This record gives sequence, C-alpha cells and structure tokens, in this order.
Amino acid sequence: MRLLLLLVVFGLLTALLSGGTSAMGASVWVLPVGTAAAALGLWAYAVAVRRVEKRTPDEIGRSGAGRDLVRGTLVGAGVFTAVIATIAVFGGYRITGWGSFEAFLAACGLMAVVAVMEELLFRGIFFRIVETVTGTWGALAVSAVFFGALHLVNPNATLWGALAIALEAGLMLGAAYAATRTLWLPIGIHFGWNVTQAGVFGTAVSGSEDAFSGLFSSESTGPTAITGGAFGPEASVFAVVFCGAVTVYLLRSAHRKGRIVPRRR
Repeated sequence: MRLLLLLVVFGLLTALLSGGTSAMGASVWVLPVGTAAAALGLWAYAVAVRRVEKRTPDEIGRSGAGRDLVRGTLVGAGVFTAVIATIAVFGGYRITGWGSFEAFLAACGLMAVVAVMEELLFRGIFFRIVETVTGTWGALAVSAVFFGALHLVNPNATLWGALAIALEAGLMLGAAYAATRTLWLPIGIHFGWNVTQAGVFGTAVSGSEDAFSGLFSSESTGPTAITGGAFGPEASVFAVVFCGAVTVYLLRSAHRKGRIVPRRR
C-alpha cells in the first residue's frame, strides 16, 4: 500500500514538474529550471524511499552515476542518430537549414526533467513493484504496456505509436534498469534519445509535432511506416528494430550477471 501511495505521489509530481517546465516554451531559462526540477525529483525520490521503504535508495547511488549517465546518453543519442540516418537514406527525412541553439538548450532542460521523472516513476517505482510479484519478465511486459499507453494522450497519438513506444522505449529502458540495477543508465538513454530527437534533429517527439525545434530545421515526407508520420520517428519501424537490438543486448547482459528476478511462487 505504501509503494502504491508512492507511485501516485510521484505520478503527480512528474506531471507537475514536466508540465511546468514544458510551459516555459523554448526559452533558454528552461535549461537551469529543468536541471533544478530534475535534481528536486531525485532528492524527493531519495527522501521518499528512505521514509516509506526504510532503505537506502541504491538505484540512484553516487557510485558509477556519472559513468552510467554519460554512457546512457551516448547510447540514446547514437541509437536515435542511427534511426534518423536510416530514415533519411529511405528518403523520409531531410535537413532544410539551421535551427536554433537556444531551442537546443531549452530541449536539454526539458528533457532532463522528463527523463529523470519518468524513469523514477516507471522504472524506479512501477517496475520494482511489479517485479516483486511477476519477476523481471512480467515487469518488463507490464511496465512497457503502461509506458506506451501513457503516450496515447499525446497530440497525434495512434495505437501504433503507443505500441511502438512500448516495444522500443518501454522494453529498452526496463532492460537497462534490469542490466545495471541502477536508474542512471536508463535516465541517460532516455535523455540522450529525446535531446537528439528534439534538440538536434528537430523532429516530432511522441506526437508533439510542433512543440520542438532543434539545431537543424528539417522536414519529413514519405510512408508512415518509415517516417513515423505525425507521431514522429518513434513510430518508425526502424526505431523498433534498432531499439529492439539494444534491448536484446541489455537483457543478455542482465541474464549473464544473474540480475533476472524469477516470478514469485
């Protein structure tokens, strides 16, 4: 019951911090505000875990935090770059000019709070609650479905877009947590992917087609299966394929390290 209360409280906090930061638009002030909001979320999580669960929140411990954050950011950025490059090869994406550095900084600030709060909520709390009952495999499936369903409320949302998010991001980020048993790698992957998507290539993010501009101005044309349509590249089949490959690698790593939790009997 206490964990469920923690889930509800952090759900509201996630909506409040992410929504408030997003409302600032493309102002350069989003960077410090978003960074501060992300830090506040981490502090609140640590306090809540100590008071509610009576334990040390090792999943956001300092040991290896910087390394995993950087590694995750590079992975997220690299995988999305591979996705958008493949879409471009098939004629679905084209850079039309330079965008805005200020918008890039704003995207960094917004995505910092989005990545931190969503990972605290979905992997730090929800995944852990479900895993105690269903084991790792069940937690991966259930948390991915809920993560995908969350995106159905976004502009230009489609069932396929939500399913794609579940298959690529929901599974990949859950696998990143399972492989390391810390939240720093999934936070980094989430941040790197979103910043590269919105802040660099200026594409739609989970249906928010007109919400972002990046370092590049661009246009997307072609079949929805390739470009993702109005939902953005996350609904491209290439995103599902590339993220699926990373998920398999991470799950093999989790299995090799003995970090797969069996289902409760």
